Amino acid sequence: MENTGFWQNRRVCVTGGAGFLGRFIQAELRRRGANDIFVPTIEKYDLVDPTSIDRMLADSRPDVIIHLAAKVGGIGANRAHPAEFFYDNLMMGVQLMHRAWQTGVSKFVALGTVCAYPKFTPVPFREDDLWNGYPEETNAPYGLAKKMLLVQAQTYREQYGYDAIFLLPVNLYGPWDNFNLETSHVIPAMIRKFIEAQQAGRDEVTLWGDGSPTREFVYAADAAEGIVLAAEAYSGPLPVNIGSGNEISIRDLAGLISRLTEFNGRIVWDTSKPNGQPRRGLDTSRARDLFGFTAHTSFEDGLRETIAWYREQISK
Repeated sequence: MENTGFWQNRRVCVTGGAGFLGRFIQAELRRRGANDIFVPTIEKYDLVDPTSIDRMLADSRPDVIIHLAAKVGGIGANRAHPAEFFYDNLMMGVQLMHRAWQTGVSKFVALGTVCAYPKFTPVPFREDDLWNGYPEETNAPYGLAKKMLLVQAQTYREQYGYDAIFLLPVNLYGPWDNFNLETSHVIPAMIRKFIEAQQAGRDEVTLWGDGSPTREFVYAADAAEGIVLAAEAYSGPLPVNIGSGNEISIRDLAGLISRLTEFNGRIVWDTSKPNGQPRRGLDTSRARDLFGFTAHTSFEDGLRETIAWYREQISK
């Protein structure tokens, strides 16, 4: 992507910038000419605490905030910590956007989640369907907490003329993802399970659910490109999906990852475990129409990169 000069003299604060997606956001910002990037760490700034938010804003003095920081996890983590996932995500976002508006931060980019969509949203998910039902129960507290940032962004734009935008990335994957089986999402969990089984000589791997749900995934570098492009080029009240437009069943995903990791054993489906949302795939035309974003990394290429990165980490 070309350097448009937008970031030349702008200070940007990327909350969650030290995390998985944050690494790619930082790289994309630098590619596009940003040279003043502030990344608050959780050790120094607890963004659930308003005094910590004020200290971070005083330290960073940003022109733009890209708010990625979130308490996240897969189905298991969401079921175990629903209250924390609701409270921490809501408090982080709502207070930060409010203080950003009050202190004159010129632009706020809020990251939502595909978990905010209703459980039975028609596929592909269109942004206009966002309010047509309750989210899938296992991750509703997290999804609804993030969805409140859309309400806040729209009302602050309406009443105060504040330039806050809301983006809805689909499930991410890529190098630096979280491979902890207690808290990881489906792709890193599968990669780890297949590789560990292969290394231990086991001939079967057990996966959650029955494999029937579908998901869409976007390579983290592509998502970062879309988010940074939106920060530059989009200013409006509409929520915008960030995705690849490609839907795959969990069963087919397992087959693909087992092939790419060269695991030749049996896959056992534990149907006592929840499936999560039945289908998930996005209509990505709004991002294309409003700020020219289209994901370009093929799914198989992205998976190969992710698997290679994980193998490298465990060999160290």
